[in-house]
Amino acid sequence: MAIIREIKREDNEEIKKVIRIVLEEFGVNRPGTAYYDDSLNHMFESYMGEKKIYYLGIIDGKICGGAGIYPTEGLPNNTCELIKMYLLPEARGKGLGKLLVNKCMEFAATIGYKKVYLETMPELQNAVHMYEKMGFTLLDGPLGNTGHFACTIRMLKDINPM
Repeated sequence: MAIIREIKREDNEEIKKVIRIVLEEFGVNRPGTAYYDDSLNHMFESYMGEKKIYYLGIIDGKICGGAGIYPTEGLPNNTCELIKMYLLPEARGKGLGKLLVNKCMEFAATIGYKKVYLETMPELQNAVHMYEKMGFTLLDGPLGNTGHFACTIRMLKDINPM
């Protein structure tokens, strides 16, 4: 049974490890990815405040992944970014990713966002397929100023009214 909850300060080290493990697994622990984001050192603090949140996916008491919503600089006013969505291998294929994305979409809709943007990489093909199944569509180029120049797949989804 999966639990989705907001990040707490004491979760910082564990979610940092999860994100780095996943990026290393796929060989994308390189500049231009979340691997080098300073925010990994203080995830809880990075998601405090208005119009942003970070959720953890927990299975059997273990943090197995997470995903967040963030008002990335340079995005249109009605658009936010689905950010740092990663799952450990043992959590994949169990619906946890979909639960996390849906929870993020609900939050985004509640605070007035109309669109959700994301960036990913070809190496994360299973995630790309999940996003497509959830209604995200491919874009020709980047939006906003994410700093993730290694992410060459960009997608956008309209938020359905709640």
